[in-house]
Amino acid sequence: MKVLIVSDTHRKNENYFVAVEREKPDMVIHCGDVEGSEYALTEAAGCPVYITLGNNDFFSNLPRELDLDIGPYKVWVTHGHNYYVSMGSEHIRREALIKGVDIVIYGHTHRPVVDQSGKVIVVNPGSLSYPRQEGHRPSYVLMELDEKSELCFRIEYL
Repeated sequence: MKVLIVSDTHRKNENYFVAVEREKPDMVIHCGDVEGSEYALTEAAGCPVYITLGNNDFFSNLPRELDLDIGPYKVWVTHGHNYYVSMGSEHIRREALIKGVDIVIYGHTHRPVVDQSGKVIVVNPGSLSYPRQEGHRPSYVLMELDEKSELCFRIEYL
């Protein structure tokens, strides 16, 4: 199973369309700040798409958070702005431990991270539209689950 993880497209969707075409995912997880592009992003994917509410998704009915089961893994998806992620991932990791999940996926910082060092895997795909990390390359994360339910995460850049 191939899961495309993206965030913070801010209605500038060209790079999202490129990533979907390149990866041909089985599932898409978007961590918010779609700014009204929910329908276009979902239609373009051709697979199940899960989108959470970002801090710039005004007047939207998107869920604030999602709890997903992906293979044997419990996954919590949130935009992250309510968990002080701009100051680091410690708080959201603690919340994820309390929730009893295996993986927490969030956005908001526009900086990609895959941290597998603790009991909870912490993933932030960065931003496909307004990257803030050094080099400022649009990014996403590809999560692959093989037939033995082993996980592999890769940060990819456009």
